[in-house]
Amino acid sequence: MMTTFERLRAILVKDYKLAPESLALAAPLEGLGIDSLGVAELLFTVEDEFAIKVSSEPVQLSTVGDVVRYIDELVASQHSAGHEAGAQGTSAATSAGTSTSTSTSMSAGPSAEDIATDTAAGPARSPTS
Repeated sequence: MMTTFERLRAILVKDYKLAPESLALAAPLEGLGIDSLGVAELLFTVEDEFAIKVSSEPVQLSTVGDVVRYIDELVASQHSAGHEAGAQGTSAATSAGTSTSTSTSMSAGPSAEDIATDTAAGPARSPTS
């Protein structure tokens, strides 16, 4: 699995035609030819690549490392808590020090866990009319 830095570097190489060896965490974005408009464009690409929603609040991103940290913070907060739109029916409860990262779908049918429990209890019985 690629790291955030590796994924960001791939975007910068592809979209900004930058040499991979010029990209280090400490590299200043302006020194790479990425101005504030370029950062805004980069963040649109980052939203798609990382499946996150970038804040409309201004953020100071001066280096490649700043962008990596910003992405990691957004991924951690949005993916662990679930997206707000998908948060209905999602369990982010913590139990015994472990957190669940699966979401519960809102369907009329039984869950896999229900089926496994029913199967373990014996054959299913049909109600009689």
